[in-house]
Amino acid sequence: MKVVAYFQLNEVRWAIPERDLAELRHQFPSVRLVSLEDDAHLADELVDADAFAGWHFPAQHFGAAKRLRWIHSASAGIEANLFADLIASDVILTNSAGLHVVSIPEHVLATMLVLARNFPIAFRLQQEKRWERFEIIAGNGGIRELAGSKLAILGVGAIGRSLTNKATALGMHVRVLRRNPDRAVPGAEQVVGHEGLHELLRWADFVVLAVPLTSETRHLIGTAELQAMRSDAFLINIARGEVVDERALIESLRAGAIAGAGLDVFATEPLPPESPLWELPNVVLTPHVSGYTPDYFGKMLAIFRDNLGRFSAGERMRNVVDKRLGYVADSE
Repeated sequence: MKVVAYFQLNEVRWAIPERDLAELRHQFPSVRLVSLEDDAHLADELVDADAFAGWHFPAQHFGAAKRLRWIHSASAGIEANLFADLIASDVILTNSAGLHVVSIPEHVLATMLVLARNFPIAFRLQQEKRWERFEIIAGNGGIRELAGSKLAILGVGAIGRSLTNKATALGMHVRVLRRNPDRAVPGAEQVVGHEGLHELLRWADFVVLAVPLTSETRHLIGTAELQAMRSDAFLINIARGEVVDERALIESLRAGAIAGAGLDVFATEPLPPESPLWELPNVVLTPHVSGYTPDYFGKMLAIFRDNLGRFSAGERMRNVVDKRLGYVADSE
């Protein structure tokens, strides 16, 4: 069996370290593991590959990869892998869901605290060397506490469940939206389906987007949804930029229709310099780093190693994506 590993995507470039390669080859002597550091030989190596591990499989080479049976995504997001030929095929797609159960919920909590304590105003005053306590205390709807606040989480995969646990531990009231509202979420006081979205948005102080990007969730938050939110509520997006209608969000932020936003993902990445989001005073902006963890690739490699053993033995694999739904169905 042949496995091709290729982890190159924009500015993120990584290759399996020699030590890990040696361990994998020792553990799986019947597997020929080819690790590539550039795409010069990628097309040739994929022709007879049985499996592929990387950010996403290059769709232009899919037709020639006649032996391909399994693709493993190095990230939890797999929308780039969901091209028509793959969806229609019998090729198994797995992802690295579970990598972010600490980093992303902690990033969300940090963002909520920054917004709740009016740190954006404090940062601006610091740059201006101005001592204005009242501007921080009363600005942008005033300082608030997370304890007792209402948190709506849209999407309860591994990240949403972890955030629920952490938020309830801080005394927050948590309600969640999921595809199947009949499935309870430990710690959440209520679970609603899509038909209850607007009511959930009207209830929340903080709205966190943790859904996968699918045809159903693209522009899940648009003008009507932003209008449903309270003017003192915050929107936090750590899902995908396309889940939000960015133009509608900018208009809402400019008008003060919502109190502010914490954004880690954007419709276009890198975010263009001309985007108004850079300079809006009620936005906390980070460059798609919420999922970063110091041992990201080590954790990803552990999932891949486990699944390689399962795949080799013909056993049920972890994190199998429902290619029609666009996510790991067991998690939702």
